[in-house]
Amino acid sequence: MTDATLDLHASCVALDTGALLILGASGRGKSALALQMMALGARLVADDRVKVWRDGQDLMAEAPAALSGLIEARGVGLLRADPMPRSGIILAVDLDREEDRRLPPRRSVTLCGIAVDLVSGARHGHLAAALLQYLCAGRAH
Repeated sequence: MTDATLDLHASCVALDTGALLILGASGRGKSALALQMMALGARLVADDRVKVWRDGQDLMAEAPAALSGLIEARGVGLLRADPMPRSGIILAVDLDREEDRRLPPRRSVTLCGIAVDLVSGARHGHLAAALLQYLCAGRAH
């Protein structure tokens, strides 16, 4: 890691193709979305706090050691998960932003000097499945 490591209040899940960084204010459902994604086959990278840094042209994520393999399920407690030690972030979702367009333009967020695709994710019942498909095969336009 470099000196430019960010410690974000976020969650992160991944497939072999790359990771999804889940952004949003406290109580917005970051952990709930991560759990939904895990139920669909994603692996936990980090919940609650995510360490993010630049590695060449890649934006990397991992859990702080104390939180590795733990995810909060509101009303249930802290659950254990087999974590992915680290993964390259290829997509971010912002749960604070609502998407008002049926086919939105491409958006991005820049972290550590690297831009990654950004989806506005508030209030979409199909969000977990759509994000999983995005991670698997990308976006057509």
